[in-house]
Amino acid sequence: MKTYYVYILASKPHGTLYIGVTSDLIRRIYEHRTDAVDGFTRKYAVHRLVYFEMGNDIESAILREKQLKNWHRDWKINLIERDNPQWDDLYPALIGEMDAETSSA
Repeated sequence: MKTYYVYILASKPHGTLYIGVTSDLIRRIYEHRTDAVDGFTRKYAVHRLVYFEMGNDIESAILREKQLKNWHRDWKINLIERDNPQWDDLYPALIGEMDAETSSA
């Protein structure tokens, strides 16, 4: 079964936010962090992974992405701070987790 991710990137704590959806979170965040694709995240230096959700249904993931994009900024901040109050960059830990899963397989 395939996993889909809805994620939020930030330029800094309480900075510019970007919301996206992907089936390959590590690859997609790497692309944002390295400015591999021209666009919003490159223009505004939005590279810090501060929140993500996982699911098994692409339609639900896309609906959730649209829902979050329509939320008030305060709601988005509250969502992030519920699980990540320090606005830590989750990407390094995510890579470590995925490396551990790969090596144990």
